[in-house]
Amino acid sequence: MNNQNNPSDEKISFLPQHGHYRHLRVYQVAEMIYDITYYFTQCYLTKGDRTVDQMVQAARSGKQNIAEGNQAAATSSETEIKLTNVAKASLEELLDDYEDYLRVRNLEQWSTLHPRYEKMRQYAQSDQIRKDYAATVRRMNDEEIANLCITLIHQAMYMLHKLLLTMQDRFVKEGGIKERMFQSRVEYRNRQNNQNNQSNPNNRNDQNNQSNPNKS
Repeated sequence: MNNQNNPSDEKISFLPQHGHYRHLRVYQVAEMIYDITYYFTQCYLTKGDRTVDQMVQAARSGKQNIAEGNQAAATSSETEIKLTNVAKASLEELLDDYEDYLRVRNLEQWSTLHPRYEKMRQYAQSDQIRKDYAATVRRMNDEEIANLCITLIHQAMYMLHKLLLTMQDRFVKEGGIKERMFQSRVEYRNRQNNQNNQSNPNNRNDQNNQSNPNKS
């Protein structure tokens, strides 16, 4: 009994395989931004202030659109790119809100020359922040929290920029879902035809005769 796999039965996948969005570093950063922003608005903004909803919604949009874009990637590259762009735009909006908060209250936005800037940047990039950020922000004042979030937002926006470049490059090289579906169908039919030719000698003889019309 022949146990060899039938070539036409091999699975042809046109759906790209993606890891879970929760494993993405940029999603993890966006989740921290949302959590810290929610705490910040509850502690330092007045209840009923429109800025509260604006900041929380922008933070949520950044997080959710990263997740939804990653999930949409299996069926639509265009949707993946669109939602990732929305996530980036939402975080840019949130960045403006934090910068406005510091400016109108005469609080300092830390530049690279600030004595605490480098330590803050290193903390924001470390693995440690994911373990203790919830407790850490409760020991900070509003200026410190705002600067931490600004640092995290810059990191997230940089990662989203790199992610978008990767998506665009993949789209140019591999095309969208319809192109991959068509290509997979063509490959499947070619495999079936090759198998039929190999299993039926008459087909091969007919093809040989058709390819050589002068043969007597």
